[in-house]
Formats: sequence, C-alpha cells, structure tokens
Amino acid sequence: MKYFAVRGAISLSENTKEEILSKTKRLLEQIIQKNRLEYQDIVSIIFTATRDVDAAYPAVSARELGMTSIPLICCQEMYVENSLPLCIRVLMHVQLEEERELQHVYLGKAVMLRPDLARITIAIDGPAGAGKSTIAKLLAERLGILYLDTGAMYRAIGLKVLENGKDPSNPQDVVPLLPDTDVSVRLEKEGQKIFLDGREVTGEIRTQEVSYAASCVGTIPEVRHKLVELQREIAKKVSLVMDGRDIGTYVMPDATLKIFLTATPEERAKRRWRELKEKGINVDYNTILEEIVQRDANDSNRRFAPLRKAEDAVLIDTTNKSVTQVLEEIESMLNS
Repeated sequence: MKYFAVRGAISLSENTKEEILSKTKRLLEQIIQKNRLEYQDIVSIIFTATRDVDAAYPAVSARELGMTSIPLICCQEMYVENSLPLCIRVLMHVQLEEERELQHVYLGKAVMLRPDLARITIAIDGPAGAGKSTIAKLLAERLGILYLDTGAMYRAIGLKVLENGKDPSNPQDVVPLLPDTDVSVRLEKEGQKIFLDGREVTGEIRTQEVSYAASCVGTIPEVRHKLVELQREIAKKVSLVMDGRDIGTYVMPDATLKIFLTATPEERAKRRWRELKEKGINVDYNTILEEIVQRDANDSNRRFAPLRKAEDAVLIDTTNKSVTQVLEEIESMLNS
C-alpha cells in the first residue's frame, strides 16, 4: 500500500453552524470526487479553522457524510495578520494500492492561498489591443502561476513563413512548412521564451509584419491544431493564465474563469501607437487603426474557432479603465 496526503481549503461567508457544515461537506465531497476515493481509502482527516470559525466543529460534517470509522481531529490555527479570514483547511491522509497523481482542492477565496496547487486555469480572450497580454502577465504574477502567451506561438509560425518567403494567408504555402517546424516554449525565471526550430525568437516575433502574419496563419486549421495540442498539454500540468482569441471557447472550454476583454478600435490603436513610440518606432496612427480593424475582421470571420465571447465568460470593457482597475475586478471574481 502507498500513503498519500491530499490538501484542501474553503472559505466561508459567515460563522454559522449551517455554513461551516455545508461548506466543509462540499470540500470533502470535492476531494473525494476529484481523486476517485472511497471511504475505505481514507486513513484520517485533520481539520483546521481560523480563529473566527467557532460556531461548529468542521469534523461533524464528515460524520454526517457517513465517515463513522475514520479518525478525525479539529485544530485552531494561529492568527496571522492579513491572513484569509473564515477559512477551513483539510489534510486528508489516504492509502492506495497503486501510485496515483492526486489533486488538491481549494474553493472560494481559498483558491488564493495556493493557486499553484489549486490548478487554476484562467482564459482571457479579446481582440488585438484590448490589453489581454498586459492583464494576463500581471494577473499570473500576482497569483504566482504561469502566464502562457499563446499569441507568441502563432507569431513564431508567422515568422517561419515570412523567412521562407511564403504568403502567410495562403494555406498551400503554409501547411507544407508545418512538418518541419518545431515551436517550443521554455518557462524560465524571467518568463516565457519562444523557440522556433531550436532558435530563440522571443524578441524577433514582436514586429508589425509578424503580427499580421500571425493573424493570417491563425486562420489555417492545420496550424491551430498543431499549437492547440501543445497549449492543452501545458494546461493539464500547471495552473496558468492563457490569453488569445479562442482560449475560452476552444482551447480551454473548462477553464476555472473566463474573461473577455474589449475596447474601442480607436483606444486599441492609440495604445499600440504609444507602445511602439516608447520603443522608438515611428508608425502612423491611422495605419495602426486600419490594421486593427482588418485584424478584427480576420479573427471574427475565420471559419475555424473565430473570435467570440464564450457564453460563460465575463465581459470587461477596458476603454476607460486602468490596468489596476481591471486586475482588481478579476481578482474579486476569483475571491467570490
């Protein structure tokens, strides 16, 4: 037999007996369901609660679920300033006949305690210039989880097409290049790095020409199938924030939270113009606006996985909002 420990936590809305027992039951049921456990697999359960939780013993919920022969103990946690209030934690010891990867479960505001263990997946979609990358990077940094820049992968394919003198809008030019094209992602301390055929291209792919090529190759099903497979494999392994144009609808339809960012074309063009100007690149504002309008049309009208808001995604218009305001809005959704 092999022994394992599964962690979990859940936040409460109030310190009442009903709230404590119902939320603890929910946490226990989620741990058991996600890990395909039977009661006989459970060796013991340790419950802890913050000092403001004293209307009932969380362990009572386990007895009410029928765990009559499992040793249980309830402990009170020490007080730490600015720690999450009204929180119940669980440490469940289990024994299994075979090695198994177990999932830790964090619910409600407790998700913020260990986003790395809770396996949070956040999908951020929206048109070009809506602030997806900026928000996704900062949100991932705040949560202590991975930011996966999917657009960079398409840019790498676009760069390969351009370097070969091919037309990125012509599938007959693009598809034959795919078997010999290797796009990989390395997650290092300083962030995500993109490699094309073994060569780092993180900086090379950030040009207007490559951006347009990425939009074109993104309409080709064979390209999308190749890259989506890679993105999904990464999402299975770690908590992450992923941004793009069809993350919530196609790449991660079961994401923990889906956000759709938008802004007026004029505001998005203005942001891009400022960004390029700060880098010393002189580009006409009207040219950028025309490219954004054209890219919106390309992304929205493509036959395969077009740009659209997922039914369960939250719409946030960033036109008149600061980055901080948008981040706080998303964090409040996670906390609730």
